[in-house]
Amino acid sequence: MDDPLADHGLHGAGLHEIAAASATLNDDAAATLFIAGIAARFAARKKADIFWALSRFDLYAPGLEQVGLGPDRIFYAQGLKDSAVLAMAEDALRDGSLACVIAEVKAADQTATRRLQLAAADGKTPMLLFRRHRLRERCPLIGLSSAMTRWRIGCAPSEPLPHPGIGRPRWSVELVRQRNGNPFSLELEACDDTGRLALPAPARHRAAATARATNRAA
Repeated sequence: MDDPLADHGLHGAGLHEIAAASATLNDDAAATLFIAGIAARFAARKKADIFWALSRFDLYAPGLEQVGLGPDRIFYAQGLKDSAVLAMAEDALRDGSLACVIAEVKAADQTATRRLQLAAADGKTPMLLFRRHRLRERCPLIGLSSAMTRWRIGCAPSEPLPHPGIGRPRWSVELVRQRNGNPFSLELEACDDTGRLALPAPARHRAAATARATNRAA
């Protein structure tokens, strides 16, 4: 997914904005895990911790750990309203010692996103702004923002399996806007236990990979 990005990956000192594709719990969970997977990779690369600010604590720790973000890597902070969450995130960014900062808010105007972008640049720390808790189907990404990238994440059907069971989850990943680049959309397999996404392999490639693994085992 890095190839079509203008910076050939997420800029490590910028603001990136994420929203669920709909108000459903499934899409909200997919967007949460998308963010957690990105944060897990930053944490592994920098050997540092994550700061996660929110106003409503409803995160599921085992789910975060499945995408590579263990509880020993996260500092949580809870504010009463969006303005408090944004202020905590800005302070954490300027500290400069964290691998990544995440903030969950319902609303953030262009002034707020501009402040976050400047703080991320000053602290050389990536900022992931999760636009949550919307009440209607109005996408929160339609307003103005200073974010370097803006993402919309939703669930997609899994690949049918030849035997009873549940395949690896798939997400619809849409880059709505990026600075100095074009938007795009992909269907990807959800984050693994290191936070990495994957392009779905065609069925013939899956069969060939299975056959090679069986021959090596024999």
